[in-house]
Amino acid sequence: MPRFTIVIAAYRVQGYLSACLDSVLTQSFDDIEVVAVDDRSPDHCGAIIDAYAARDSRVVPVHQPVNSGPGQARNAGVERAGGDYLLFLDGDDTLAPGTLKGLADRLALSRDPDILYFNHVRTYWSERRTPSVFGELLASAGTDVFSVVERPEFLRLFAMSSNRVYHRGFYTRHGFAFTEGIYEDALLSYKTMLTARRIACVDLVGLEYRQRRVGASTQSPGEKHFIIFQQYARLFDFLDARPHLEPLRPLLFERAVSHFLFCLDRASRVAAADRPRFFGRAAQWYREHLPAGFTPPVEGRWRFEALASGSFLRYREHELSARAAAGARKLRRTVRPPLAARAKRTLYRMHRQRPVDPRLAVYSAYWGRGVLCNPAAIYYAARELAPEVHGVWVVRKSEIASLPEGVDYVVSGTRDFYRTVARAKYLINNVNFPNEVVKRPGTVHLQTFHGTPLKCMGLDQQRYPAAAGGMSFGNLLRRIDRWDFALSSNPHSSQIWERVYPASYRMLEFGYPRNDVFFTASEDDVRRIRDALGIPAGNTALLYAPTLRDYQKGFTPRLDLERLSRELGPRTTLLVRAHYSYRPQDQLELARLQEAGLVLDVSRHRSVEELCLAADALITDYSSMMFDYALLDRPIVIYADDWDVYRSSRGVYFDLLSGAPGETPGAVARTERELTEIFHKGRWCDADATALRTAFRARFCRFDDGHAAERVVRALMLGQDDTELRTPAAAPRARLLPTGGGSDAAGPRGGVLTAE
Repeated sequence: MPRFTIVIAAYRVQGYLSACLDSVLTQSFDDIEVVAVDDRSPDHCGAIIDAYAARDSRVVPVHQPVNSGPGQARNAGVERAGGDYLLFLDGDDTLAPGTLKGLADRLALSRDPDILYFNHVRTYWSERRTPSVFGELLASAGTDVFSVVERPEFLRLFAMSSNRVYHRGFYTRHGFAFTEGIYEDALLSYKTMLTARRIACVDLVGLEYRQRRVGASTQSPGEKHFIIFQQYARLFDFLDARPHLEPLRPLLFERAVSHFLFCLDRASRVAAADRPRFFGRAAQWYREHLPAGFTPPVEGRWRFEALASGSFLRYREHELSARAAAGARKLRRTVRPPLAARAKRTLYRMHRQRPVDPRLAVYSAYWGRGVLCNPAAIYYAARELAPEVHGVWVVRKSEIASLPEGVDYVVSGTRDFYRTVARAKYLINNVNFPNEVVKRPGTVHLQTFHGTPLKCMGLDQQRYPAAAGGMSFGNLLRRIDRWDFALSSNPHSSQIWERVYPASYRMLEFGYPRNDVFFTASEDDVRRIRDALGIPAGNTALLYAPTLRDYQKGFTPRLDLERLSRELGPRTTLLVRAHYSYRPQDQLELARLQEAGLVLDVSRHRSVEELCLAADALITDYSSMMFDYALLDRPIVIYADDWDVYRSSRGVYFDLLSGAPGETPGAVARTERELTEIFHKGRWCDADATALRTAFRARFCRFDDGHAAERVVRALMLGQDDTELRTPAAAPRARLLPTGGGSDAAGPRGGVLTAE
């Protein structure tokens, strides 16, 4: 029998669940079992749990037949529990290292109490950590074992489900179970504490209690919050049946009313329109359960008195007075923006008074760099499937000459830009629109992203100053709050995006529209692209595409490209693409090598997808291009001479160089010598490299099948149900098309996928 059973309830926490499970399974104290309950989550929680169970026999997967809420999920976990003690965790929380060892030691010292309480810390999206206010109270217990009749002050401990462990015999003997609805943990917390005869405490900060920006059940207002009155009514019915607990009634009454007022004052729980009704229910509950001789607490006394009077108007008068004083203080600190900025805002506000144009879509990519990436594929699909929707591109002035013929555009920051963006129904971007763009009711904002994340993104960049580069994470959150939908190309991306870009958008697991061309390109298309690039017939084309380094400025090739080109020989064509953020003047060395006929500089080529189609193999370091290129089922070689520096300066989500299936896409080189040997000895395309690539494709190419752009248009512009448009479980069979590559220095031909 294990010492601890950790019951983890999981629903819509795919971005956090792995961290939760890892925090438990890597504890130094390992006499545990983990009952992980998938509460019929519509995301990838169930698959994550099953994957952990397959790797670790201590994980017991439980899949609820229907979604029934966290309380019922925990109850289902208790039914499968076999440990001495129960510890409940939510799927987005974590345990600090050493927690279980510390709890086991205190349990032994206290001779197995009914309940052992421990401390917690709140963790926020901003990386801020706030200690609880209960450390001193927990420490005051020392090594004592007591009941709350003896120490009633401990009823002030945070009434939640995860900051204590229950002796399973005590828990099951008294028939404890979570009730339906939210605030179920408060009810169970008080009932168990009131029942326990042997309580112990330890000031061990073991629970890392995540304060999610969105997604928590208590962070969306609605009728569900009114169940709090029923939960506390059940608690007082429990008290009525136990006369010996009567001295504790006033304190429990104060805790209940404080909880009501806490909810009333938060728009995330009680919407403005519901506040009078919620106040009325709280006032009614107050009158019905008021203990004789109750004295309101000194702090916030006026709130209790307003509730006792039943007057919401009185409550609002006090509240508005306090807010007015705070508003006056803030106004004194406000700095007026420059005149030009105020003029633009005025113009923009004026255009926003006009009706939204249901037939207008605005597209942008890479901060106005042109008709590119996922937005471009969606734009062309919309021209076919929804021709009534007129597409306009936001571009920089410097990019106008490069736009395809027939593309309508506005230049960012101009009057035309503000007029168009103000009225468009659809706003589609692979980065973000400027901060001043306002999300109007009735508009649809789609974030397409532009790659699968290996490096840390979004809020995770806070831990890496070189990567953050002075980024305002507050502005980032305001920008993502505009999103209605976000695209994902694989489950890994879905889990990361949900966590690092926390907002209330819907995830569209449709694949990346820019990759549709990999399924539709013909032999003639590939031949045409290679000819246009100047790749000699019969040559093997290697595309070298390194990514940006946050810790250095300017483009400095990490390879001696001249030497590499000469060693690969004349039958190999080396295409080099610098990251798009580098300026042409940063790439003078590439220009020299191209003039010498040693490389083809394709840094300014408009289509990355065409470069991928042309190349027989990809050489990269940490670029997200590898995830897209894997669709082609052609060799990928990783050249990672600075992996340790990159990983420590930017942060990564998995070990690209581990050699593990699903993490490493092919052969790996850490030095130039290793890289040339990989090609000369054929390791770039041997059986081992092929097996790694197959596993990599299985993990990261799940949603692409050649119809991603079509699905986006049908969901956004044609009103079809996005759940019915998800990538089919069995993607189309594919066949290989030749690229025209030779089989000399670099080995055999590659191929390109097309759907059959």
